[in-house]
Parts: sequence; C-alpha cells; structure tokens
Amino acid sequence: MKTRAYATAAAGAPLEPTIIDRRDVGPDDVQIDILFAGICHSDIHQVRSEWGNSKFPMVPGHEIVGRVTSVGANVKKVKVGDMAGVGCMVDSCRVCPPCTEDHEQFCQKSSAATYNSTEMDRKTPTYGGYSQQIVVTERFVLAVPASLDPAGAAPLLCAGITTYSPLRQWSCKPGSRVGVVGLGGLGHMAVKLAAAMGAEVTMLSTSESKQADAKRLGATSFVLTSNKDALKARRGHFDLLIDTVSASHDYNTMLALLRPFGAMVVVGASPEPTPVSAFSLIGGSKRLAGSAIGGIRETQEMLDFCAKHAIVSDVEVIPARQINEAYDRTVRGDVRYRFSIDASTF
Repeated sequence: MKTRAYATAAAGAPLEPTIIDRRDVGPDDVQIDILFAGICHSDIHQVRSEWGNSKFPMVPGHEIVGRVTSVGANVKKVKVGDMAGVGCMVDSCRVCPPCTEDHEQFCQKSSAATYNSTEMDRKTPTYGGYSQQIVVTERFVLAVPASLDPAGAAPLLCAGITTYSPLRQWSCKPGSRVGVVGLGGLGHMAVKLAAAMGAEVTMLSTSESKQADAKRLGATSFVLTSNKDALKARRGHFDLLIDTVSASHDYNTMLALLRPFGAMVVVGASPEPTPVSAFSLIGGSKRLAGSAIGGIRETQEMLDFCAKHAIVSDVEVIPARQINEAYDRTVRGDVRYRFSIDASTF
C-alpha cells in the first residue's frame, strides 16, 4: 500500500513530502487511517541525528491517533470504525521476561520502535506517524476512548505514558506531595495526571510567566527555582519529584526538596552527565531514579484513566507544511504545550 508521508533524507535536512510503502494487512494486523500525529522532542533529536543512531530516510512520529479501516481475521481488540492509537513501539519478541511481564519497552531483544528502527526481522525498516496510514500488529495497537479529542489524545501516546508511568510506580495518591520540575510538553501532562490522582501538586519552574498556566493545569502552588529563599522553604517537603527538564541543571538542589525516603524520577534527558553528591542521597535515604515509557498494558490503562478524568494534552494543531517551523519553535519552547499534526494535510 502506498501512502503519503513526510520524511527527511539526511541528518538536519528538512522534512518533505514523500510516498512510502505499508505492508498488506495480515491476519493479526490493524490498518489505521491516521488523524493526528504529535511532535515529540525526541523526533527532533532523531531527525537531527543528535543521539547518534539515526537511519535515513526517516519518517518520524510515535504519537499516533486515527480510525481503524481494516483488521485481520484474528483481530479482536478493535474493529473497523474504532479510534485507535500507536505509541513508541510496534512489536517486541513477546517471550522474554520483560515482554511476558507487560514491559515490552524493555524487551531483551530490543523492541521494534515505531520509526528509525526495524521490525523484529531486523531487516524491514519502520516508518512513523507523519503519514496518512499505518499497519501495526494488534498486540501493539491501543484502543483510544471515543470521548477523547483525537488531536489532544495523540501526545498521550508518549508524553502521557512517560509521566503516568512514574506516578503509578511511586504510588501517587490523594495527599501525596508531588513536585513537577519544568512546565513543557512532559511537565504539563505530569501536572494534569498527578492532580487527577489527588496529589498536592507544586510546579517548579525557571519561568514566572508560567505560574498562571500551572494553576490552570491543576497545580496548587508554584515555586520559582531561581528564588533561593523559595527553594529553601520547600526543603524536605515532597514525597515525589517528576523531573521533566531536558537541559542541564542541578539535581542536588532538587534532591534537597525531598522528604526522607522520597524519590526524584528523571524523565527529561539532559544532554550532559549530571553530577550527584552521595550526601544528597544518603541524607534522608532518598532515591534518584529514571523512567521510560510504559508497556502496552500500562499505556492502555493511562488512556482509560485520561478518558475517565477528561484529560488530553494542550495542543496547537498544525498542517504538515509547518512541521519544520514547529521543530524550531519546540526547541525554543514556543509552544503551549505540544504540536499535533493534522494528518489530512500530508
């Protein structure tokens, strides 16, 4: 099947219209007509070969929502006409311990990423959601609740699960004191989700101009991280910190804000190694952890939670011709808070 898409031919080259092939629908496959594809900062890193593992030509996109148009004979999860989504993975080995424990993102044979990867045959390249159609095996298709706006639901397939997973892992619940470091694409989802779980949410940001937005999203308080007195007043306050900042910053300052046995979970990827003093951890028996996306089961749980609480990402919908401009704006932080591409414009 031929389908329109946007691709880049080389590192740093602009994304341009192209035609790609999608496989025929097999007995276990689902074909989706894509409605919206979110722009994730990792798309930009990959397109610009900033992580050193980029393969070209590349069709980015792993935040995909659309409508099912064809299903194989064995498919039971979705039917034609349903809303469905595809996240960061399209397959895995399915038999290793992480896969059988519903953590396919940690497949010991490496899961098949939605783009800049290969299918599990290690030969067939994968192309992502900046396209009009996609064909994915049923096991890696998500059922998107009909109540969710598809444009705002698309970023849930990465930004949503990236922040939902650590909140669940560290038992965010009513009364938990949760601090969210950085108000961007990930941070705004962390605030919404933690607030919906009943937590007392504090936004920690370098930008005072985001205080009103933080409150609108569900934060009950705001701390300007350049204000040393404000930080000092919050020492030993938080049960959990979700650090979404992708720029270099001081982890030790943040760790001081945790209560004894509290945890700081890093989901933003700083480009440089970050020094951590042993005493920042020893004092108070604090935890410093990282978290990736979630497996398919947890991602479905997240979508159902978002439907129950009417949560989607705050998005700016753009046509495909604005993708390159949107990349530059994302790097500048000039978006509140994610771009969602109208796939009809591919």
